[in-house]
Amino acid sequence: MRNRATLAAVSAVTGALALTALAVPTAQAATAGPAVTFSALKVNSGKNIVVGTTTQVTVTATYTVTKPASLAASSFETGPVLYRGDTLGVNSEDMLLGDDPGTCTASSSTVLKCTAKIEFRPASSSDDDLVNAEAGSWKLGALAAGKDGGLTWQSGLGATKLQRKSTLTANASPEPVKKGKTITVTGKLSRANWDTNKYAGYASQYVKLQFRKAGTSTYTTVKTVKTSSTGTLSTTVTASADGYYRYSFAGTTTTPAVSAAGDYIDVQ
Repeated sequence: MRNRATLAAVSAVTGALALTALAVPTAQAATAGPAVTFSALKVNSGKNIVVGTTTQVTVTATYTVTKPASLAASSFETGPVLYRGDTLGVNSEDMLLGDDPGTCTASSSTVLKCTAKIEFRPASSSDDDLVNAEAGSWKLGALAAGKDGGLTWQSGLGATKLQRKSTLTANASPEPVKKGKTITVTGKLSRANWDTNKYAGYASQYVKLQFRKAGTSTYTTVKTVKTSSTGTLSTTVTASADGYYRYSFAGTTTTPAVSAAGDYIDVQ
């Protein structure tokens, strides 16, 4: 799996430093980093990060940096990091960072309030492309890079999910239909495939068929249906009243919840 921790993600200056540091064991990366600590890190306002097949998704991270009063804020740069594994550091195998360092404003001589962007690219020719294996749970940490050398890593600042965008359809037929006759509701659950940059059916997933009676605002679950090997759905119900049928998927770690638009049935 790719390691996107090139610290060019933090800045052009610290990028060269990071490339050097990441190429050697931790013991050889002896230069001490800035004496800072991170807190209150929030990525994408605490929501999961959902990426489709072609459009870059950029999310905002906010965090607080605490430093000695004697350490100039201009002497180092910082940024949030998504990582996998027990700890965050130069030997981490799986990290995602933003393209640019965070922007910080001093709220006191020892506290900085910071904002940063993290970009997620599903389709390009660069090494920053997402792949399917990167969907799922990620831990949150942060990194400070001194402009004169040294890296400071901090793990355990939270968690998030990076998910493959999902789509869901529903079609109820025939319409109109006589009361008591059979209605067939078909549909398809798909999700972004970051390896091909196309949408593909999501197989063997349980999806709820729901109905909303005309004139009401609430859907109720009729039954649960399992998607086929290609993500398709098909089931039958008995026509009882005018209303809307839809499929609703609860989501998984790698794929967000999604509900189809309701398809209206006129029961005569």
